[in-house]
Amino acid sequence: MKSTYNTVAVKSWAHVSPKDWYDWRWQYNNRIQTIPQLARVLGINTAALKEYRTVVRYYPLCITPFYFSLMNVVDENDPIALQCFFDQKEIEFSLGGVDDPLEEVRDMPVPGLIHRYPDRCVVIITNACATYCRHCNRKWMWKKKIAQDKKAYLTRMIEYVSEKPVIREVIVSGGDPLTVDEGTLDWFLGSLRSISHVEVLRIGSRIPVVMPMRITKQLCFMFRKYRPLWFNTQFNHPHEITAEAARACEMLLEAGIPVSNQSVLLRGINDKYETMRDLYYGLQRISVRPYYLFQCDPVKGADHFRADIQSGLRIMEKLWRNVSGLCLPQYVFDVPGGKGKYPLYPFSDFLAKGLKTHEYFFDKKGEVN
Repeated sequence: MKSTYNTVAVKSWAHVSPKDWYDWRWQYNNRIQTIPQLARVLGINTAALKEYRTVVRYYPLCITPFYFSLMNVVDENDPIALQCFFDQKEIEFSLGGVDDPLEEVRDMPVPGLIHRYPDRCVVIITNACATYCRHCNRKWMWKKKIAQDKKAYLTRMIEYVSEKPVIREVIVSGGDPLTVDEGTLDWFLGSLRSISHVEVLRIGSRIPVVMPMRITKQLCFMFRKYRPLWFNTQFNHPHEITAEAARACEMLLEAGIPVSNQSVLLRGINDKYETMRDLYYGLQRISVRPYYLFQCDPVKGADHFRADIQSGLRIMEKLWRNVSGLCLPQYVFDVPGGKGKYPLYPFSDFLAKGLKTHEYFFDKKGEVN
């Protein structure tokens, strides 16, 4: 497996030494975050991108040099570019998406902690990411200030978990938790692990895909202290399975950290059987377990990514018929309104009835069935 960088990236960062390029701190500090920066990297005039200024005001831009280097910048349908480049559809196209379709805020007994299922909770410890994915179901949080006092913010979560013996699993999420200072992350995980009824920790991060050099020996050593600790990442396209990503996942596995994948079905990016087959074959080769394939959430600013559930079921049906069970994720729809995950099975009555998404999950009044 060999990574190939696009010629634009090679030219833009030709002055960067290999030592810096493979240093996650350099990658993080040199993210593309403004229209002028992007124009400079693309070698075009800033005026050519002026129509996107409104989009960026709503939903900021953020791309690591590494992730940028994976895309074919002359292909307007490149699956990497579509996931991280701004698009007018984010503010002009709507299927009725809302900021918080899963009503996570409603289920926050303390700021940042989502307690929806009895035995587990999600803690949003940051809203920062190495790369902002344009399909993100928490994109409304990108510009939100999480907390003035980060230690107090995290301490309230720890106290809540300690007072709820029913919670046996804590899912550390964001943003991306691996953008948090390593000392703070170490303290936070250690505090959760010290709670007697917390049996399992889980981390959700896209770092292995967008900035794999962040997975270091030091980080893996720290994670190892808090086993059983599970790691969920998000590969959405075969082009994202690079040599660097494979090495990052291998380091986690060697530290005794199981790695699973949660893909999102994205219109025009991976909503074809062949693409998904190659993605799951690739994940199997690097020992990453396909866990979930999510139907794209009806979040405002991401409606143009939403593929029809019927097409997702057809893809899953072909996967069921043709690939190993080790390559099969569970296709799920996180039902709006915080109703939880609904499994979508091929060969179901959904295809037979020919129902559309809204007809299957909502009644005539718009209430969830």
